[in-house]
Amino acid sequence: MLKNPIKRPASRRAAAKPRWLLWLVAALLALGLLGYGHYRRQINRYARRAYATFTSGRLTGREKTPMLTGYSVHGIDVSAYQGRIDWPVVASHRVRFAFIKATEGVTLRDARFGANWRAARKAGVHCGAYHYFQPNYDGARQADLFVRTVPLAAGDLPPVLDVEAPQFHDVAVMRRHVATWLRLVERHYGVRPILYSNYSFYKRYLAGHFDQYPLWLAHYEIDTPQLPRERWIIWQHSDEAYVPGIRGPVDFNVFQGSFEKLLALRIPASPKAAAKPD
Repeated sequence: MLKNPIKRPASRRAAAKPRWLLWLVAALLALGLLGYGHYRRQINRYARRAYATFTSGRLTGREKTPMLTGYSVHGIDVSAYQGRIDWPVVASHRVRFAFIKATEGVTLRDARFGANWRAARKAGVHCGAYHYFQPNYDGARQADLFVRTVPLAAGDLPPVLDVEAPQFHDVAVMRRHVATWLRLVERHYGVRPILYSNYSFYKRYLAGHFDQYPLWLAHYEIDTPQLPRERWIIWQHSDEAYVPGIRGPVDFNVFQGSFEKLLALRIPASPKAAAKPD
């Protein structure tokens, strides 16, 4: 330890502390601005979702999000989460197609599937049904639940397998279960299913393994999907949109192509016999 250290005047010591604090605050602000610039879309998304949560009690079911420009065929996907839906009102606001959750895993049937299925078709919305895939359950059992629940017929859109749950132990086993579901469901309905996934999950686990199936891609906060246009047919561009007739947020989708091209995807007039619901 030094003896007789030189001491600065108290006034100079007092001035030094605010200067360091000023530099620290400036650095933090700079980092914050850089971070916001890089993650602006994500931060804005979380802010919107938080605001929507706080204001959900004041929603009327008449809120409306503008349709995405550059596309002519728009659609939604729904489950029991959306509650009671006024399908005639939904159909009157340029919603041409809807995919309705039917099943999940090996036992769960969506509580509002039947009501949504009947009402949407009656309102003139072109419908398909989807199964939420649980990767640690047998693919054949999941396919069996779906075909026993969903009465797809000529004129309906193809069945959809929603693969995005990341809780699995072995990616090879998960892919085998997915392949089994797709094969059995295609055999049952006589039409090739659509595969749904989000961008990061698809790139990491599914790309290159199921390219023979049409892809419905979820990818948010971007101007256009980061996959070649020839790779996907439907883009879920938002999961926080509003459509009159639905009280609360709903997923927004666009179909890549004309309305006539969408109709060409429908189950043909002579598919294999469709299952009847239990």
